[in-house]
Amino acid sequence: MRVRVDVTADVSSLPWEQVHGPAQGVVYGLLGSQNAELARRLHDFGWGESPLKPLGLTSPLFRGAPRRTGVYTTSEDGSLWFGSPVPEIAGALVAGLAARDEIRWGGARLAVRGISVDVNRTDTTREVELTTATPVLLKHDSRYLLPGDDHYEDRLLQNLFRKADLLGLPQPCGLRVVEAGPRRQFLVQKAFRIGAVVRVRMMADPRFVDAIRCWGLGLCTVQGFGWIK
Repeated sequence: MRVRVDVTADVSSLPWEQVHGPAQGVVYGLLGSQNAELARRLHDFGWGESPLKPLGLTSPLFRGAPRRTGVYTTSEDGSLWFGSPVPEIAGALVAGLAARDEIRWGGARLAVRGISVDVNRTDTTREVELTTATPVLLKHDSRYLLPGDDHYEDRLLQNLFRKADLLGLPQPCGLRVVEAGPRRQFLVQKAFRIGAVVRVRMMADPRFVDAIRCWGLGLCTVQGFGWIK
């Protein structure tokens, strides 16, 4: 399940360290408000027998925000996306969001203007194209990779294999990156995260496509990275 939350910020800009920095606290706060044990278990151990955490979200996205050097500007037309392919997690997220009239995101108050559920479904097994709204993070030998680097597509495919296995779904195949955005760097919890938005094509079971659209590509999806448009 994917949920869009329309928001308006009470500030004209966010410091860059607050673009992704608050994400993990926000999503676990929403889960914990409905099911404290679920939030604790997911945070500390992952899901099932895996350390993977099957949920994702975006940083705040603002349409029509003016460009200003050194800051992340906002507008009246903002949104956040949340999702999980696991019904128990998704249900807690929706319930937590339904109880909020604002979301604290770092130093900003995001007033909630509306909530809607994305019900799009993939209907056939075929080559699909997915584009991310936030940068994808991947690592090889403790180094962040960017599109075009050696091992990039292999590491992304391996990440998807692990997610498919956790969900009990067929693994995708034939993945390739067809377009990528510029290198982006964010400071998150006193550590740098480096990645880029990407557009990829792959062959995948429609159930897996729907699941990954609720989770995201790559690492650190609970910090707002790798969300699929």
